Order: sequence, then C-alpha cells, then structure tokens
Amino acid sequence: MTDAAAIARLIEPAVKELGFDLVRVAMIGGKSDPTLQVMAERPDTRQLTIDDCADLSRKLSELLDDADPIEEAYRLEVSSPGIDRPLTRRSDYADWTGHEARLKYAEPVDGAKQISGDIVGIDGETIRIATPKGERTVQFSNIASAKLLLTDKLINATAPLSSEGAEEFETEED
Repeated sequence: MTDAAAIARLIEPAVKELGFDLVRVAMIGGKSDPTLQVMAERPDTRQLTIDDCADLSRKLSELLDDADPIEEAYRLEVSSPGIDRPLTRRSDYADWTGHEARLKYAEPVDGAKQISGDIVGIDGETIRIATPKGERTVQFSNIASAKLLLTDKLINATAPLSSEGAEEFETEED
C-alpha cells in the first residue's frame, strides 16, 4: 500500500520551489487504474493554469522516477483542486469561511456520519459549521474528508484565471 503522506513530504519541497501550495496527495483508481493524484494551487489565486500543471507534472515525474516511492506502475495526475475543492488543511476552513461544505466524520458523532453547512470558521483544532439545526463544532482530527459544495456564491468567488482552451459553441437556428 502506498503511503500518500510520505509521498506528500517527498514532493512538497518541489511543489513549493515552483511557487505552489500542495493541497492533496492521494492514490486513487484502485488496482485496475492506480493513479497518484496531486492537487496544488497558487497561494494568491487558489488555482493553477494548464501550463502550471504541465510544469509541475514534469518536475514531479522526474522526482518520482528518481525516488521510486511507488512499487507498482501508476499514472500521475496533476491538477488544480477545482471549484468544489477538497478541504484538507486547517487554513482551508479559514480561507473558505462563509461557504457551504460537507464534512465526513472519521468516527460518527451522535450517530451522524457527516455534516453539511456554512463554514463559520476555525478555532485551533475546532471547525465551526452553521447547520439548519444551529452551529455545530467538528474536531479537525475527526474529519475523514471534506469538500466545498457547489453554490452560486462559490461560483462567484472562484472566477477562472483564464478561459484559454475554452471553446465557443454556435447554435443553429431552425
């Protein structure tokens, strides 16, 4: 089994060297399509351009080929976290305060396996979430996974850096 945390520690200096922040490292795809997924972003825009992804992919491919931390064959996928991004760092909760998120618990809380609501903020290790039933708190250590939910507010807050590569479609009128 591949240790994603060890790979993150291995590649983070290279990610930083290019001026990016590492968001997540994960092995996905199972045995049929093992893929090392690396998500990164520019600290000032929270996004990556296609050229940024290509530069990072080349740098990481070299590093990973030399270090060879994964025994089996795999694909490398380098991307921006996307609009409905995962929340993996404490700073993500501060950065995205006011936006809606879904957090899945590592251990159920009062029988619940997840919680959804607006991020109110983070106090040390405690994430505050406003739900229809009132404000709830979640210990950062009890979050198995979390992501922003796609809302109009989020769309307005995350305008793309560039529309390069986007195609315009013409419609035919009958």
